[in-house]
Formats: sequence, structure tokens, C-alpha cells
Amino acid sequence: MKFSFHSEMSLFQILLLCLTLGFASSVTIKNETSAHRNLATNPLCPWDIASIQKLITQNHLPFINQGISTQCQYVLQGIRFLRSDYLRTHGSFSLPPNVLEACWDSFENLVHQFIPGFQIRSSCGYNTNFISETCMNITSRSDFEKFVPAPQLQQINSSCDQSLATDSACASCVDSLNNVSSYYFKGSDDGNVSDCKGYPFVYAAAFANRFGPVDIGTARCLFLLDFSSASQKSSKNPNAVMWGILSGCIDGFVGALVVVWCLWVWHKKWRKKRRDKLSRVEVLTDVESGTNSSSLKFSFEAIRKATDSFSLENIVGTGAYGNVYKGVLPDGSEVALKRFKNCSAAGDQVFVHEVEVIASVRHVNLVALRGYCTATMLREGHQRIIACDLMRNGSLFQHLFQPGFKKLTWSIRQKIALGMAHGLAYLHYGIHPAIIHRDIKASNVLLDEAFEAKLADFGLAKFTPEGQTHMSTRVAGTLGYVAPEYALYGQLSERIDVYSFGVVLLELLSGKKAVVEILDDNRPLLLADWAWSQVREGAALGIIEEGMPELGVPEVMEKYVLVAVLCSHPIAYARPTMDHIVKILENDDTPVPSIQDRPFSLLAQMDDTERSRSQNNNCKYSIN
Repeated sequence: MKFSFHSEMSLFQILLLCLTLGFASSVTIKNETSAHRNLATNPLCPWDIASIQKLITQNHLPFINQGISTQCQYVLQGIRFLRSDYLRTHGSFSLPPNVLEACWDSFENLVHQFIPGFQIRSSCGYNTNFISETCMNITSRSDFEKFVPAPQLQQINSSCDQSLATDSACASCVDSLNNVSSYYFKGSDDGNVSDCKGYPFVYAAAFANRFGPVDIGTARCLFLLDFSSASQKSSKNPNAVMWGILSGCIDGFVGALVVVWCLWVWHKKWRKKRRDKLSRVEVLTDVESGTNSSSLKFSFEAIRKATDSFSLENIVGTGAYGNVYKGVLPDGSEVALKRFKNCSAAGDQVFVHEVEVIASVRHVNLVALRGYCTATMLREGHQRIIACDLMRNGSLFQHLFQPGFKKLTWSIRQKIALGMAHGLAYLHYGIHPAIIHRDIKASNVLLDEAFEAKLADFGLAKFTPEGQTHMSTRVAGTLGYVAPEYALYGQLSERIDVYSFGVVLLELLSGKKAVVEILDDNRPLLLADWAWSQVREGAALGIIEEGMPELGVPEVMEKYVLVAVLCSHPIAYARPTMDHIVKILENDDTPVPSIQDRPFSLLAQMDDTERSRSQNNNCKYSIN
């Protein structure tokens, strides 16, 4: 009888391996027990080194055979873990100077137990002062809570005060921490200054999460320290299972026989699971209630049933791409199903790849993707459909420009503006690589029942590595919202989304469309150009829509107008970044930068060919 893991092994070979590992393990355990005892009882270092030792076992050493960059990440996360535990017990982010060397030596000794000979200073660039220097003079819990605005602190507490052992709970907490880190903590992490980006995670593990940093779920989620035991990993990693069992063969020949029997039982179960898995690979997944997965593929028949055979009564939106239908899943939840027209199977590979990328993006101000469908039908032809959460409150465009909708109050408009800003800032700075939306407009800003703004339609999204300039030969977007450098020259950067955000913000404030007819001869004029002329004449508040119920404080409304005009500036470098915009809108003390003169109007520069190209929206790859 043979057992197949990565290679064939005979019973004799397995027995011999068990005995060898058993005797070796007994020696290793004695050596490491002595090292642990010396390390954990160091009286000079207030860091609780023993707390991280409890999370690390011989059964699962994820970093030992990784590259230097990965090992340095584990080193950094280990420092963050110890810093968080110290903050929780001593109330300080940093260590006093007189214990730095002792704590550094203790931590280095811990690292050497699992990565022998690894030099933290030379390999990672971290020096001893790294564990004592502070970020922006934040030394204590009270300093952090004074620095971060109350709404963000509340968001951290609400999303992180739970068990973080599940993926959904972890993602919610990490999203809120990434937002705070992107907006407020921008220090470099090169080892010569403090670890600014880690401060929100250190704080959250210490105080926002009731379980504390020593909890395995918290350590795995916030510090990526996945030091689970072999038994916890057994259902997911056959190699970890085998190693955990074999390393336990320390009782000699009898123990080896027990292990062989266990391996035989495990191997039968593993082969059965593998056969079952392979037998399901080609089966088309149907609609599963309550499931959010980037790999969830809907069958066309399931979608047909959900939309009542694509009934006209279920159409909730239309566009050049096709129609959007309301659908009801078997569990009763409602979704929006965007059905693209004039598509062919040739583009499915790119489409599915983009679906998988976008499905991994989760934020309160982004419409969540529920699934997709690609199928070629005899009568309907090739189908390409995506399913998203249904926003029953419609789009911002409907509330601003369609009859039958009440005018929005200032407080609601302010909430929508902040939601849009947060969503875009997350796309630009909260994930890597960054996502450029390229089609921000009022109809792509959806509203839930509480008027929380959610950005939709990632069909024009481009994924850009940081620090590069991109040129696009295919310009897409909507006239009036497209930045001049993109419409005229195809120059692609995050600043084109800033321009579109400024135009939508002007629409939100004025109740006027992106392209308006204000001149005497009814020639079209960009809303951005008209708003600039109002501000230049000192009539910023003249932009605010007449008859708006429940107006806000004049100074605040004027600040929003100035931000909108600044964002919609025709020169890219004159616009702020989205994270700067969030700071301006959220903090009364953050002033609006000066607005430079506008050298030209976009409509005056664009000829008919450019306009036609910018309005071409035929069967785009999609999402949301």
C-alpha cells in the first residue's frame, strides 16, 4: 500500500521518518524551552514577549521559507502586535529610552528562533529607535483620540468591537482602519521614522476590540499573524496536517504505528474530498441566497427566473450599455441585474477577471457586487450580466433632475457629498493597486434608504500601479463630467475622478446639469465654467439651488461651493487629491486652497470628433 502526498512513500519510509523526527523533536523542544524561558523572563523589557510566543507554534511557521520582503513584513507586524499589547497595558505607544536595547534584543532573539541568523537592521532597515519614535507626537491613547475625529473613532469602534475571526468581520474592521490610515497617518515606513500607518491598527487592537491583540482572531486580522496550530489548519492544508502529525512521533515505534494508521484514515478522507471537489468543478453554480463571493456565477435560467423573464415592469434603469432589471433571489433579497447588449464571448475572459477584482472591493460607499453570468443562448445570443445590491432610493440624478422627487435638504446633500468623497478616496488610496473610476456622474451615484451615497458602475475602471503616468487610447466617460486632459489627450490619472467629483458636487449644490444653457443664444455652457464665473464675481452662494429646504450655515455652504469649483478646475495639478478633499469637508479648521485662474473652457477646446468619442459607451466591461 502506498500513500500519495507530494510523492509516493512506503510504510517503512514513513515509520523511519516518524522515528527520526520524534528523536529530533525531543532535542529541539528542550533547546527552545530553555530559550523561551530566558526570553520571557527578561526583567528589563516591559514588552510581553511571551504573549507573541503563545501564538507561535512549531506546527505552523508561515514565514520561515519566505522571501526577505515577506519576512520583514512579519517582523513589522510582530512589532505592531507588541506595541499594541504594551499600549493596552501601559497606555503608551512607545517604549522609554532606557529599555530600548533590552526590548530590541529580546525581539531579535525571538525572530532568530524561527529565522536563524536573520538580521532585522540590515535586511529590513529597522533600527532600535524604530520602537520608540512616535508619529506626529502621538504618544498615548488620549493623543490618538484627540487627533482622529470623533466620527472616525466611532466607526472604528463599531466595526472592530467584535470577534475578528471571520472574514466578513475582519474586512469591515480593516476597511475602517485603512480609511483612517489613508486620511490621517501618512508617515513613511522606511525604518528611520515611526510606523505611522500602523497606528490605527495598534490602537484598534488595544482598545476598539474587546478581545485585545492577544486574541488569535485579532492577531490574524489586524497584524496578519496567522500562527494557528496544525489542528486548526487541518481542513485546509494537507501538508500542515501531515507535518503536525509526524512531528508528534516522539514516543518511539508504537507512536509511529499510530501515526501510520492516522495517515491512512486521513488519506482516504482527503482523496474522497478531492474527488468530490473535482466532480463539481464543471457544474454551473446557481443563485445562492445570502452569498457574497467573487467566484459566484449565476446561471442564466436563475437570472431569468429572478427577473420574471426580464419583464418590462422590472426595468429600473436604461443606458447605452443595456437595461438594468430588478430581481428577487430565492431568499427574498432584491438585486439589480445589469444586462449588457451587443456583446460577444470573445471578451468574457477580461470581463470575468475584472468582476473578480471588483468583487473583492468592499466599502460602505461602493455598490457591492453579488455575482455575474456569462452564457450563450440559442435565441437570446451571448449574455453578459452582473448582479449588484439594489438601491431602492434610486440615483442622485433622479432626485436632482426628474419630476416627482422632493428637493433634497442641505443636510442630505452634505451627507451625499461626503459619501462620494469617501468612496473615491478609498478607490484611490485605500486599496492597491488603485482604481480610477473614469465615469463619475450623478446617475452613477446611488442612494440607499438612509441617503448614503454608493458609487456604481466600475465598467470604466482602470487599475494603475502607484507612481506611474498612464495614457489611454480609448477615452470613455460622459460629456460634461470628463476632465479636459483626459477628453483631449487621453491622459489618465486619479485627478480625472477629482474633476468629475467636482462637477457632480456642483450639480448637487446648484440643481443644474453638468452641461447647461445659460447664455442668451442658448449655446451650451459647462456648469463648471458657469460656477467659476460666479465665484470670480464674489457670488459663490448664488450657485446654491433656489428653494432648497433647510439651508445650512452660509460659511459651510460656501466652503462646499469652493471645493466643487476647485475640484472641477481644467488644470489637473490645480485640483486637490481625494483624501485632501475629505479632510477639507470634514474639518472646519482645514481651509480650501486658493483657486487658480482658468485658462480655457473644455467645450471651446473639444471638436465634434472628440465629443463623439467621449460619448461612445458601447458594451463596456462593466461592473456595478
